[in-house]
Amino acid sequence: MPTPIHDPADQRLGDYVGLTDVALRRRTETERGLYIAESQKVIRRALAAGHRPRSYLMAQRWLPDLADLVEQAEADDIPVFVGEPHVIEALTGFNLHRGALAAMQRPVLPTLAEVLDGARRVLVLEDLVDHTNVGALFRSAAALGMDAVLVTPRCADPLYRRSIRVSMGTVFQVPWTRIEPWPQALAELRALGFTTAALALEEDSVALDELAANPPQRLALVLGTEGDGLSRRTIAAVDVTVRIPLAGGVDSLNVAAAGAVAAWALRVRAG
Repeated sequence: MPTPIHDPADQRLGDYVGLTDVALRRRTETERGLYIAESQKVIRRALAAGHRPRSYLMAQRWLPDLADLVEQAEADDIPVFVGEPHVIEALTGFNLHRGALAAMQRPVLPTLAEVLDGARRVLVLEDLVDHTNVGALFRSAAALGMDAVLVTPRCADPLYRRSIRVSMGTVFQVPWTRIEPWPQALAELRALGFTTAALALEEDSVALDELAANPPQRLALVLGTEGDGLSRRTIAAVDVTVRIPLAGGVDSLNVAAAGAVAAWALRVRAG
């Protein structure tokens, strides 16, 4: 049976404390080897990907919709905590209106070689700080045929709650890992047969249409952080820089939008 909770200071609920505190969560989630999945759809996608729950937290009214998860949790001896909305909000820092939360065991990241085995199109995210952009890029990667996503050591966590939610759970679908050291690891991509291309407004940048007309067999597309864009070291190390031709006096796009445009243009076409 689900366990009722009444006190947000209950020590059994430590995994869920302060979910809106990014700095706190960045530290505690990695230290404890966990991440938080939010909403019924995201939780089910995480489970389908083979991820293991540590516990569930949900409001009473969602129990009928999640009856199968509760039943399986009981069979697996996984705690299911149920509380009133005001108790959950005091615990987590926000109003839970998507049904449920799950504290999930953080999986061990695969090696670079494992992620790139058979891959032809890869997105590389350099030092993005906005979890919304990270999640949006994973969703685009899944929708537009990217085979993998690589994130640099300082990039925001793809398994942060907001990243997962914005990705609609596709972060569990697209193979990914961290690539380091950076940007030295660009040489490793090149050794694996990848052409490395950076989206950057350089004088010698080629138009996206030009690269798409004769694309390389294996391509790693590097996207830079919000605001400053790619580092000079990265631009100097890639094989080619690419620009998206824009109209209307607009000089650049949001990184998530730019990544989606470039992913669509450079996708592997059938035949």
